[in-house]
Amino acid sequence: MSILKFPVTENDHWQGNTAAKIELVEYGDYQCPHCGHSYPIVKAIQEIMGDDLKFVFRNFPLSYIHRQAKAAALAAEAAALQNKFWEMHDIIFENQGRLEPTDLFSYAQAIGLDLEKFRHDIQLEKILEKVESDIESGARSGVNGTPSFFVNGKKWEGDWQNKDAFLEYLQNQ
Repeated sequence: MSILKFPVTENDHWQGNTAAKIELVEYGDYQCPHCGHSYPIVKAIQEIMGDDLKFVFRNFPLSYIHRQAKAAALAAEAAALQNKFWEMHDIIFENQGRLEPTDLFSYAQAIGLDLEKFRHDIQLEKILEKVESDIESGARSGVNGTPSFFVNGKKWEGDWQNKDAFLEYLQNQ
């Protein structure tokens, strides 16, 4: 069984209770259809589990398959510099079929970002380094596809598409 080699830190993006008994880490690709399918499942699980779940998202763009995935990850990280990571994360997944640069800037405007700052920030080396750091941490933790989930540091090998089974597993940890 693979384990999460890089523990969650303050550099990660997370939602929920920091002291939750369950920490769910997803390595995802914004253009991956499977990640698009997992998005509402994770949202539903978050709603049901409430304070018992801390959800962490890490970028794992499969650029060799999904040519727009890395740009989407960079856009989410640039939005994070304006404290709007989750808003950008959500709007990208909710519009997964439209990830051209003009679309990403349209989403930035829709969520209320300062567009000049966004235009500048999306090109910053530290944004690229954050995405590459996520990719490296995933690769070293045994991620070989997306979405990949880790539950309290252990890779989930079960069927995440079966929301009820995934939820039951999480609730019994």
